[in-house]
Amino acid sequence: MTTTGYIGRRLLQIVPVLLFVVTVTFVLINSIPGDPVRILVGPSADAAAIEAARARYGLDQPLYVRYVKYVAAVATGDFGTSIHYGGVPVTEKILERLPVTLLLLASSFTLAIGSAIPLGIFAAKNRNNGYDHLARITSLVGVSTPSFWVGLLLIIVFAYYGDLLPPSGLVMPWADPASVDGATSRLDVLATAASHLILPSITLGTLQMAAITRIERSSMLEVLNKDYVQLARAYGVSERTILRRQAFKNAQLPVLTVIGIQMTTALGGAVLTETVFNINGMGNLIITAVRAQDYQLIMGTTIFFAIVFVLGVLVVDVLYAVIDPRISYGGGAGE
Repeated sequence: MTTTGYIGRRLLQIVPVLLFVVTVTFVLINSIPGDPVRILVGPSADAAAIEAARARYGLDQPLYVRYVKYVAAVATGDFGTSIHYGGVPVTEKILERLPVTLLLLASSFTLAIGSAIPLGIFAAKNRNNGYDHLARITSLVGVSTPSFWVGLLLIIVFAYYGDLLPPSGLVMPWADPASVDGATSRLDVLATAASHLILPSITLGTLQMAAITRIERSSMLEVLNKDYVQLARAYGVSERTILRRQAFKNAQLPVLTVIGIQMTTALGGAVLTETVFNINGMGNLIITAVRAQDYQLIMGTTIFFAIVFVLGVLVVDVLYAVIDPRISYGGGAGE
């Protein structure tokens, strides 16, 4: 099977997965005690106002009718309207908050990957010495430490006591200088955005950095013990050349898997990070939706996260063939 055929088959497999996510989310959300309409109209509203609000958002219909209509709407890309935000389309709110979260994810993974891969390679190259032990302990601590605790600690040290970095908010690099306090040029905006990104990026990237470092080290050690690497050493090939040409590329398949999974699951970590640093991204949007019992907004963000996850797994699978051409999808002699 060609790569194109494999992608097409996997995209078809996504449909029942998303249908399952929609169904489970719909049932669970509608099982939550409370009434989003009463939260919206307030405790002093009369019965007529409550019924009018129910009719406006379709909550006066039977559950099975609402489910069928919602599934049909999702199939066309319509996630409904938000009760909490006064009828604003859920898709509009997601697109409004998504760039903030993507910026946070991009900066945190740039930090994580940029530090984890060199650390893992150097630890494998210097196996069982002091640096290797330090790298392993650091990775273990990073994997075991909750991200919100890391964020709070960074705020206390670098914002509260050190007064070096801002403790909350996020300035977008493309913001108008007139809308940013103290900025008179594009360079000022970029500097302000960078200062706001440092602490959240470290907070969100610590777990990813630790996990990638451990897998990079283990994968490099496995490859460095292969027979072809030993043969290269016997022929006098330098260790630097072995690391760069023979070992590095062949060791990246397990690392790519971890990076792909971490990228998709990091959206969950962004919820805590954005809450700690008061960043108005997808994480804060989900918290707001849950507090307001905004059914449509909760389901829309959940489905969006599910789509990101399954597409992330698909991209990782396809990248396998890019890194290692020996990999073949489907049956035939290539397997």
